[in-house]
Amino acid sequence: MQHDQEGFWNGVVKSMGLVFGDIGTSPIYTLTVIFGLTKPTSEHIFGIVSLIFWTLVILVHLEYAVLAMSLSRKGEGGTIVLKEILSRMLQPGRRLSVVVLLSFLGVALLLGDGVITPAISILSAVEGLVLIPGLEGMGHGLLILIAAVIAVGLFIFQYKGTDKVAGAFGPIMLLWFGTLTVSGLVGIASHPEIIKALSPHNAISFLLHNGLMGFFVLSEVILCATGGEALYADMGHLGRKPIRHAWYFVFAALVINYLGQGAFLLHHPETKSVLFGMVKWEAPWLYIPFLVLTILATVIASQALISGVYSIVYQGITTRILPLLKVDYTSRLLKSQIYIGSVNWLLLLLVILIMLIFQKSENLAAAYGLAVTGTMTITGIMMVMIFSRTTKKWKVPLALFVTAVDFLFLFSNLYKLPHGGYWSLILASVPLVTILVWTRGQRALYKALRPLELDVFQVSYEQIYAKGRNIPGTGLFFVKEYNVVPPYVVHCIIRSNIIYERNVFISVVRTDEPFGLESELKIAVASGLDAFEIRAGYMEHVDIESLLREHGVQEKVIFYGVEDIVTNNLLWKLFSTIKRQTPNFVQFNKLPAARLQGVVTRVEM
Repeated sequence: MQHDQEGFWNGVVKSMGLVFGDIGTSPIYTLTVIFGLTKPTSEHIFGIVSLIFWTLVILVHLEYAVLAMSLSRKGEGGTIVLKEILSRMLQPGRRLSVVVLLSFLGVALLLGDGVITPAISILSAVEGLVLIPGLEGMGHGLLILIAAVIAVGLFIFQYKGTDKVAGAFGPIMLLWFGTLTVSGLVGIASHPEIIKALSPHNAISFLLHNGLMGFFVLSEVILCATGGEALYADMGHLGRKPIRHAWYFVFAALVINYLGQGAFLLHHPETKSVLFGMVKWEAPWLYIPFLVLTILATVIASQALISGVYSIVYQGITTRILPLLKVDYTSRLLKSQIYIGSVNWLLLLLVILIMLIFQKSENLAAAYGLAVTGTMTITGIMMVMIFSRTTKKWKVPLALFVTAVDFLFLFSNLYKLPHGGYWSLILASVPLVTILVWTRGQRALYKALRPLELDVFQVSYEQIYAKGRNIPGTGLFFVKEYNVVPPYVVHCIIRSNIIYERNVFISVVRTDEPFGLESELKIAVASGLDAFEIRAGYMEHVDIESLLREHGVQEKVIFYGVEDIVTNNLLWKLFSTIKRQTPNFVQFNKLPAARLQGVVTRVEM
């Protein structure tokens, strides 16, 4: 029992470091940004604190902690998982195509978000330096330089793997949430009637009295819920229970802190930076340690998002919606701990670029929100579709309510488009175009290759094999599935008579479960021809060499197909360029270079 308790608390503390960094650092900028737009009169303060509270309840607690987290595949969550669940429920057709497109859009928005979050979090924390006596005159250029240096440091350490860092993250975030709670309680004590802000009537009357202006304020209120989607997306790392239990602590800390900031604003409406101003007013001597803690917390928040981006990209690679990239596995124990160098450096470049373009965290808030509300809305729509097709039909009204609120927030964010919101669309369009070109290109390429059925191939194969002029040893041939023979194999064996005493067709099939690994050797599919099939989950790291040894296959040479694409179509030219720039299947699986033979097939698309 003692051991279970320890494991449970350990999981809760780890989730604070890995999952709640992003939503946990939003009190740094949320109210500051909102009251940059709205006058901090007492009605406004009550109304906005109330809106923040109800946003956390509906969009984070109800949508993610209650509804989305009840949907998983072997413990994994996220947009791709919702797509997998729905694909099994729907017949192929227009509806399924819409679901697939929605999931692609959700993935692209989350990847775009991976650039904006580190930029806004780190910048907003560094801006607190200006409140230190003697540093009031710090230029903006210098603040951006400090933020950029912190970002570079963060990205350089990624290759070590998050497993090592996560151990240190949890306790720091625990201290951070503790600090938020205490500073919030001190704030509330100065003006206890702020607690009335929890009543929904304040939020509703704020929206009714402020008309269109009140509606647009929602686009900044959403800042308090950014990072809520991580509860679901990171479920595979730590499991449902620890994340849910940690969320109750985090939720209490956030609500208390926002109430405290509201109480502080009632006394000091002129404050520019609300959280920093409040802490400086409560305990001036603790201000510098608090600032250091803030910077640490924002670095951790960014870290959580970066490892989230790796996870999404890896799921995308193995479910074949993204091209192959070089992946390093940084932990022997945790399969989900990976490092993708090309993604890492691209993210760093974009984060620094975004800091330079937007200069201040409040300008960045304009670009922020569209991606988050877009992701939340897509999750909502997919949940309604899933619940209406299961035994849990009673969840449909809840999911519909949540989705309606998501749409409300999404529409309020549209007015940000001209003010920098277009950046979140630009950032999301890069992965979206890549996904669409890659998925369509692969389908078209497969059709253009015109593979042969195994029984057709067998006729010629048996004739050549029977001549007995076969090369000693074993030849491996990579195929998509063993009963469909790609053109390069036909070229090798039938046209060029490269035939070994033992020939093995090897295929790696990714299943729609996150984990699980099975391999099977089918002996004598034809004379001297065996088939070796590996079935692996989409988060599984496959060591092909060791699986072959387990089944007694000791190959002399490994053949694989390389397509030389000839086309006048612009779309396929782009596809061909992506294909040339990224590693091929054998490089991705780190097979021994000395035994590899690439066979080029010319394809017209």
